[in-house]
Amino acid sequence: MLDRAAGRFPDKTAIVIGERRVSYAELAADANKVAQALIKMGVRKGDRVATIQPSSPEFVSVFFGILKAGAIAVPLDARYVADELDNLFRDCRPKVLVTEDPPLESLLPALPRFKSIKHIIDMSARHEDKFTSYRQLIASSPKSPVDVDSAPEDIAIISYTGGPTHEPHGVALSHGSVYTEAVCSGDMLEQTEKDILISYALPMYHQFGLTSAMLGSIAKGSTIVIVTGTGRSIHNFMEAVEQEKGTIYMGVPYIYALMINVARREGIKHDLSSLRICLSGGASLEIPVIRQFRQHYGRDILDVWGQTESVSHATCQPIDGSGKLGATGKPLPCWEMKIYDDNDRELPPGQEGEIVLKGPFMSGFYHKPRATARVLRKGWLHTGDIGYIDEDGYLFITSRKRRLIILKGQNIFPGDIEAVLMTHPKIAEAKVVGVPDMIRGETLKAMLRLKSGEKATDQEIRQFCQSRMADYKLPKEIVFVEKLPEVTPIWRRQPYLEAAEISLE
Repeated sequence: MLDRAAGRFPDKTAIVIGERRVSYAELAADANKVAQALIKMGVRKGDRVATIQPSSPEFVSVFFGILKAGAIAVPLDARYVADELDNLFRDCRPKVLVTEDPPLESLLPALPRFKSIKHIIDMSARHEDKFTSYRQLIASSPKSPVDVDSAPEDIAIISYTGGPTHEPHGVALSHGSVYTEAVCSGDMLEQTEKDILISYALPMYHQFGLTSAMLGSIAKGSTIVIVTGTGRSIHNFMEAVEQEKGTIYMGVPYIYALMINVARREGIKHDLSSLRICLSGGASLEIPVIRQFRQHYGRDILDVWGQTESVSHATCQPIDGSGKLGATGKPLPCWEMKIYDDNDRELPPGQEGEIVLKGPFMSGFYHKPRATARVLRKGWLHTGDIGYIDEDGYLFITSRKRRLIILKGQNIFPGDIEAVLMTHPKIAEAKVVGVPDMIRGETLKAMLRLKSGEKATDQEIRQFCQSRMADYKLPKEIVFVEKLPEVTPIWRRQPYLEAAEISLE
């Protein structure tokens, strides 16, 4: 993918970040240097290389360098703490870790626990006395291609989806599946080398950001503009769209809600007319957000649906705006979709059941054949999401079979948080549930039963959790109960409200 783009458009800008512009030829050369360095470190075909990096040109060159060396990329969330990483590393056993400050500084005391890691590449060059710096690596490695062949069925990526504390589930994605999904996504968007994709608040380590945004753009020779920061810098995002004449944005519903708030409070101060596609995935997109965005910005948000096991999104609304309100679109050309009942029998249009997919889905959960067999049955991926397909082929999501909470597009497994809470010496039982939230999708509520005679405060529990889990998993609400509810609520899509009835605060 990268070499083809570099061959077609060597001098074309591939990545923009701030004032820096990196060409396709530079990206390809740096990827070759990374591959050469990894092979010199002893990385062989099938070895795992873990990365903890923000979206950047270096993320792209390291990612492709790993694949060029025949290794498997394991992109990880920088918000994971040492205990979570320890569990993940014991599962995938990476030979090399690529990271930077932060979080490298905070991980230094824990490094002896990561037994499989033989080399650390420091992207920030602050620990050159201890580790190989990326700067040194690029300066000393040749840019000639390496002689390692990878087959379409070889694993390219392991992407974790099962909760790193409770029970890690690494989704193993093959070169063929990732390539097919990236090209299919780009084709669906009618993406070309003339497009400028704005990468904001959708990190490249997330499969939507990695496959559809980053790889889809590279497959088409587009330019990627990386806007750093989070939701607090929404103005930077809109300024980048105006300045770079961005044509495509892929985000989560939360970002579109922030944009509506900006329009309400301040008016629209930036020219966003160059945007031809606004895509939303990762969480439920509610009709009031679609309507208000159209009202303020004069364009539609195209909803998509998929999961890590399907590489990225498997459906999308038509880009001409002819889709149905509340639907997540129709299957992409590379996907086939059906609705099954509990006995794996296909249901007719309009009837609710489990969504199953056939297409370029995962090879399986890494080293977990039983878990794989539960969801890959007779050639179909059983997604655990519930919905129906109408007479015109549009998919509507209604609920979930799995215990899964989605907060601002981030998958959170309640069992992961419960496992941490149960290590607190005062807690006898813990149950974590999702509370419906119009903008964030869901927020987290922890219900705790303390041991006899014990007392605790919300703050005490939060402080306990802070050093043991990523910050986005911290429960927003903590309640102490005498008895936990016997039935755990499963997310179900709320009835739609009119735009005037909700607040985006």
